[in-house]
Amino acid sequence: MNPEDIVSAEWQQFQQVNNEGGRANCQGNWPMFHTMRLSQFLTWPDDLRESYARDLSSGRNLLMEKYAWMMASTEPDYFHRELEPYLLHISDERRAEQERIIAQQVEWARSFHARYPHLGANMRVLTTQQDTRESTSFETYLRGELCTYSDETVQLYAAFVRSLADSGTNLTERILLETVRLSGYDTLEQAESYLSM
Repeated sequence: MNPEDIVSAEWQQFQQVNNEGGRANCQGNWPMFHTMRLSQFLTWPDDLRESYARDLSSGRNLLMEKYAWMMASTEPDYFHRELEPYLLHISDERRAEQERIIAQQVEWARSFHARYPHLGANMRVLTTQQDTRESTSFETYLRGELCTYSDETVQLYAAFVRSLADSGTNLTERILLETVRLSGYDTLEQAESYLSM
């Protein structure tokens, strides 16, 4: 599936997400949403994109579920009382697979921050330990997203992450390279240099 079509489908679901304090500012920022999400899907292999596209057309609102799952860290009491009963059960085996993915991606993100500190400063904080009600970490966001995927998509995603790790490729770097290209830069180094001025 075309990455643009996936981003459009996500955006439609995102518009239906209800927040406690009303509509979030980011729900009205299509250019930012488009850049952030497209840069991720541009790095995915076709079979993974196709599987996720099927997930999006399943009748569930995956964006709403993602933000619900994230509240397991940021507002655990509310999550367990009000949200968890309505979410799909995640098996222990699948949860272990997800945690292996998360550990690898947090490692990649940490390495990226070290190499590109100015670009890294514009990203989310890294770990769940750093979560607050106002700020959700990369780790928690990723965990929430993985919980919305079908079992097939998780398996394909895990294989994708393993293949990148085996080849010494940093997925965070690949995604951020797409992000800076969509923002008008040719390389990560060029964007980092601009931000350092």
